[in-house]
Amino acid sequence: MKKVALVAHDARKPVLVEWVGRHLDVFRQLDLVATGTTGTVLLEHYPELRLEKLASGPRGGDQQIGSRIVANEIDMVFFFIDPLTPMPHDVDVKALLRLSILYDIPLACAPRSADILIESLRKDMARRAAQSEGGALV
Repeated sequence: MKKVALVAHDARKPVLVEWVGRHLDVFRQLDLVATGTTGTVLLEHYPELRLEKLASGPRGGDQQIGSRIVANEIDMVFFFIDPLTPMPHDVDVKALLRLSILYDIPLACAPRSADILIESLRKDMARRAAQSEGGALV
């Protein structure tokens, strides 16, 4: 696993923080990248995370994540979008979503879909750990 990207619009940041907290066992094992404000909020709550902060979304952070998708440096994206608030950088948001789809990167935009992706990741991590220990596949 290379990196997992975490992004949340302002109204969804508390939801992302709570959701990450429920899955700390997985997130503590991953290299993470986040847009600036999202990364700041996550590190305030979970300073032990290996998280690289980029620019904030409106200042190019969404585009930075998109460029890493193109460079094959992102394996999964969790982008908790606020569907009710107009975004001044809506074009950047759409570009990030388009690149995730174009490059076939698993993408979750809400907690329930994110739960499905994280459980898949958890199972994959357990299987890899069993293989590295010489055990049978899980």
